[in-house]
Amino acid sequence: MKFTQAIPVTVSLRDLQTNSVPFTTLLSAFGPDSLGILVVTDLPATFPPLRSRVLSNASRIAHLPPQTLDSLTKPSAKYLVGWSHGVETLRPGVVDTAKGSYYINCAFYKDSALNGADGSKFPGFEEYTAPNVWPPEDEQAQQGGVPGFKNDTEDLIKLIIDTAVLVARACDRFAESEIDSYERGYLERMVRDSETTKARLLHYFPTEPKTSETNGSAANGHTNGAQLEEKDNEIDDSWCSTHLDHGCLTGLTSAMFLDETASPQLEELPSSPDPASGLYILSRSQKIHKVAIPRGALAFQTGEALELITGGRFKAVPHFVRGVDSSAVKGKGRIARNTLAVFTQPNLDEVVDLQTNLTFGEFARGVVKKNTAG
Repeated sequence: MKFTQAIPVTVSLRDLQTNSVPFTTLLSAFGPDSLGILVVTDLPATFPPLRSRVLSNASRIAHLPPQTLDSLTKPSAKYLVGWSHGVETLRPGVVDTAKGSYYINCAFYKDSALNGADGSKFPGFEEYTAPNVWPPEDEQAQQGGVPGFKNDTEDLIKLIIDTAVLVARACDRFAESEIDSYERGYLERMVRDSETTKARLLHYFPTEPKTSETNGSAANGHTNGAQLEEKDNEIDDSWCSTHLDHGCLTGLTSAMFLDETASPQLEELPSSPDPASGLYILSRSQKIHKVAIPRGALAFQTGEALELITGGRFKAVPHFVRGVDSSAVKGKGRIARNTLAVFTQPNLDEVVDLQTNLTFGEFARGVVKKNTAG
């Protein structure tokens, strides 16, 4: 798989706060010829320790006792609240077992009393209206626990959405200058006031070494990097298949790589032991670009709703995650990858396509159905 190392467009938090991001910079980051990603640096001092605690806890959650994980799994919410594993389709007929997810409804950002969107306003959308579930706090309890996880995770999500609001404000300034019918402050309002923003804490399980049983085929519903024959035109999206986000702006932390044999310390490795693993973006010309997010920064990717809202001025871009090749970590432990994505999304009754009056709820329902197994 041939790829180039891309340098993403970068702005400082101060640039966003002072409304001084040039339109040319936004077009370079999100426009028709862009990679659909903007990196924000110089974040508050609270960010690094929050990131460290939350991402390392993704490994702790993934290894809670099965009965605890069962209690945190919510089929009634289409597995999009709490723990989720083995129910997402990578592609037709292929179920993803390479990663586990912990989903969180972020309505608390709008109102601390909310634990999910108002179900009376959005009937039939349990994935957004179901209350959040959290693992026990007492790690000494028989069922296992993760102390401080709820508070730390909510604080990190709030910081990410605070930053997304500023990115949205910059996008509004551009859209107001380009689109005659564009409502002033539209995207910022949707990001700031949404009850349906969704966070996903991801744990990519350590890649197992190739065996004779898995040689040349997908093992357990996925294929790791060592199992793919390297071809110039072949995309190795072994940990997260090529896809578009369907919200407005997706806030991403940099990935944390951990050697899980070092438990319980779970100290972050300086970098991935496999330099080819990580986040990749597929450009309009079908070229593959690898993108690294600095550890102390946040990245924001464009989603399909943003493309609809801006009439195509900003474009959603396909992206995927390439797994750690088991041969690259042979003898170096069991390497896991953890990260947090916050999908800022409009309320379900918000119109996202002014041409067809399509609401975000109608749009999202089809996406969830397509991506959930069963």
